[in-house]
Amino acid sequence: MDAAVEIILLLGAGLIAGAINSLAGGGSFIAFPALLLAGVPPVLANATNTFAAWPDYISGAVGFWPEIRKNRRQLVPYILAALVGGFLGAELLLRVSDAQFSIVVPWLMGVAVLLFAVGGRINKWIGSRAKKSGRSGGLVGVILLLLLTFICLYGGFFNAGLGIILLAFFALAGFSNIHAMNGMKLLLSAVVATIAVVRFALSGSIAWYEGSLVFAGALVGGYVAARLAKFIPENVLRISIIIYGTVLTMVFFWQAYGG
Repeated sequence: MDAAVEIILLLGAGLIAGAINSLAGGGSFIAFPALLLAGVPPVLANATNTFAAWPDYISGAVGFWPEIRKNRRQLVPYILAALVGGFLGAELLLRVSDAQFSIVVPWLMGVAVLLFAVGGRINKWIGSRAKKSGRSGGLVGVILLLLLTFICLYGGFFNAGLGIILLAFFALAGFSNIHAMNGMKLLLSAVVATIAVVRFALSGSIAWYEGSLVFAGALVGGYVAARLAKFIPENVLRISIIIYGTVLTMVFFWQAYGG
């Protein structure tokens, strides 16, 4: 691919991904395929996509910090679970070949698209469930921590859809404030992405040049979208992302199993 075309592709993908993440989530559906199209091998593209998404989680968690700190008692065990799960997920990714990962990608994309499509219903269920639930201790708490570790393992391996799964987890854990739940979701996503990016960087598994272009585009796209959010119908955006993600998943299935 011509160098100028590659720069335009990756910066443009970052702009769109950052804007989508700011407005509705689902930016990985744009950034990950763009990295593949730029010639980044599948495993490196996935690791690089996590690096490119990292600033969105950090800035979001900072913005929600007043809500996050209201749950100080849960921070240490949850962060430890996110660190362990994120590291194990990153380690698992580094132990699969590009060919193996290419076979798994269509299924992961399909799950991510499904989670994105039903995210609104899950959020409604979260709201009603959270009002009725209370936090439990003892054995239930241990089971919840193990479940959170497994969820964060998924996030370290393949980042798309992690936020929706984390929201559902917090509902099960008995959280009652949706803003605190969103803040905790972003905090744990940031922890998972941070430990994963560190592991990927130490193993030389991040395409820094391509990832930095997406990273820079995402920063600009997220800021611009936040300023223009009131002018963009969210439903139109979500439907477009679902259609795009579904088509993309079908393409990945065809590439992996069609011939």
